[in-house]
Amino acid sequence: MTRPEPPATGTDLLVLHALRCGGHAGPARVAAATGLGESDAESELIDLAVAGLVTHSGGGFGGWGLTDAGRAAAAERITGELESAGARVALRAAFDGFLVLNPELLDLCAAWQLRSVDGVMTANDHGDPSYDARVLARFAEFDQRAAVVCAELSAALPRFGRYRARLAEARQRAASGALEYVTDSTASYHTVWAELHEDLLATLGIPR
Repeated sequence: MTRPEPPATGTDLLVLHALRCGGHAGPARVAAATGLGESDAESELIDLAVAGLVTHSGGGFGGWGLTDAGRAAAAERITGELESAGARVALRAAFDGFLVLNPELLDLCAAWQLRSVDGVMTANDHGDPSYDARVLARFAEFDQRAAVVCAELSAALPRFGRYRARLAEARQRAASGALEYVTDSTASYHTVWAELHEDLLATLGIPR
């Protein structure tokens, strides 16, 4: 029996690709990644499940995830989007800019998670507000340059604009005292940046 295809609304592409880049997730996280309302994201997930492209698993580490057919469909649709937009050259150029920033972001995350105490690197317990403030200031400076790259990405393919909004929100929350938004939340700056990296690789067809 042939499974029905999901409606070609464009939101199916966003939801499939969010799961492709972020892994298993609930409707709230899919909504945050795509910009859809949570109820709309859940409705789309159900439609995709009927089509055999996603599946739901329970438990603390469960959520919605791609089936093999869903992974293949996500790859096919994302390639089609890129080619129909004629955006490969522009996106690749923007990706080169991302790669320049990527090692610096990783270094910043390491500085946030570890600090030197009496010459010994130890886990940052965030008991030194002045140290954290210095690292957050470096994040703010980094974010200004990341914004330029994100603008180039969204100019090539508009759906990449969602990453800029998510990164800005994570940095603002961290600066307001919600320190988990630096590296320790599924909505943290580091997590969103990692999803952006995965998205660029998947969209351009570059293996890890």
